[in-house]
Amino acid sequence: MAQARGEPSVLLDATAIPADRGGVGRYVDGLVGGLDRIGFPVTVACQPHDADVFTALAPGARVVPVPARLRSRPLRLAWEQTGLPVLARRLRVDVVHSPHYTVPVAAGRPVVVTLHDATFFTDPALHGGLKQRFFRTWTRVALHRAAVAVVPSAATVAELERCAGADPQRLAVAHHGVDLSRFHVPDAAGRAAVADRLGLGDRRWIAFLGTLEPRKNVPELVRGYVRACAGTDDPPALVLAGAAGWDEAIDAAVAAVPAELAVLRPGHLPAGLLPGLLGGAELVAYPSLGEGFGLPVLEAMACGAAVLTTRRLALPEVGGDAVRYVEVDAGSIADGIAALLASPGERARLGDAARARAAGFTWEATARVHRDAYRRAAGTDRSRA
Repeated sequence: MAQARGEPSVLLDATAIPADRGGVGRYVDGLVGGLDRIGFPVTVACQPHDADVFTALAPGARVVPVPARLRSRPLRLAWEQTGLPVLARRLRVDVVHSPHYTVPVAAGRPVVVTLHDATFFTDPALHGGLKQRFFRTWTRVALHRAAVAVVPSAATVAELERCAGADPQRLAVAHHGVDLSRFHVPDAAGRAAVADRLGLGDRRWIAFLGTLEPRKNVPELVRGYVRACAGTDDPPALVLAGAAGWDEAIDAAVAAVPAELAVLRPGHLPAGLLPGLLGGAELVAYPSLGEGFGLPVLEAMACGAAVLTTRRLALPEVGGDAVRYVEVDAGSIADGIAALLASPGERARLGDAARARAAGFTWEATARVHRDAYRRAAGTDRSRA
């Protein structure tokens, strides 16, 4: 696909994206595909195992695999500061886009950076000490060096202004999108595939999707599940799907679950099973302590799920009036779970409302905000080479 005359050429550094796509990986995939569909293809630097992925997502994009040795995080970070500027010069691009906090400090041309949240400032206790210091430092560097910082929500703008002194004139809000061809109401076969994979048989389930890190508030979810379901007839299982994180309190919470209840931790599930997991659940529970966006909530909504979440940070921007809100403590979570389990009609109403609202979040809309950010960056002199 030919790029419109006069548009800036952009090099997007996707080398930090793991093969198992978490939230940032799904953002980059969605953005690259969205840019291609609106006629603004970019050059994507990526790991060799992702070359075919990006070629399929964006046939008009130029895909440049980096050396395989850059899978090592220290080597990749060193390459970002040295090899990425060299690549940008060799390819003669106008703008570099760094989609995950860190930026090349001497890029030689304007940089656009994506800052996904500000919880390293607002809730530092939720992150390990080294990780907290790393991301706080790089957020400040990125805000200083980048021509434009793209953020996924108005809530993140407010937090970056308050905590990091960000200039709102150099921030651009681009809500994430959802791919409705991947996240949709599942059919019976899709639900059965999840039940078979998890060994649930005919048992119902409540779903959670996300990295098992302290910010996701999983121990309180487990305790709320126990309060809502212990002693009830035919209690659903609780499925905690997602990559293993660093929340050391989860093991103790799960160990205290009564024998008649079941908490499953299947780890990272294939993308093809996610509609069945989310849309096939009695409800999806995501009682996060704070999100820069909350992509699992949007994806669950697209699958027609009744979603239970919190009003922390950006989550109301995603859920609107199509989800049920609770506080972050186990008692409030339990009340929300119990109320939804007792009301099939309310679950159906929320599922319908969620699908309608999710349809308004598209990767093409995300891409248009990024296109405007690239245009703004190309017209500035903030490369600071």
